Amino acid sequence: MNPKRTRRRFTAEFKAEVALAALTERQPLAELAARYQLSVPQISRWKLHLRQQAAQVFTDAVASTPAPPDVEPLYAAIGRLEMENQLLKKTLPTW
Repeated sequence: MNPKRTRRRFTAEFKAEVALAALTERQPLAELAARYQLSVPQISRWKLHLRQQAAQVFTDAVASTPAPPDVEPLYAAIGRLEMENQLLKKTLPTW
């Protein structure tokens, strides 16, 4: 009976290390695959992904963060609802 093989999961740091090693091209992909116990297509995918996403490293971090929501209308609505609630408590009879 064969033991069930679990799927390996790799950290982002490991993927970056392998992709950078592939980008430097000091070793053939076959040697890198043997060294890291990966397949050549997997290394090629990580290398391609690194090339496509490399520009994001140099983008301005401030531009990528969304602006905080405007809370003033929300506070105004809360105040209005509290006033209406108090008015209704005063005017409506209690059961």
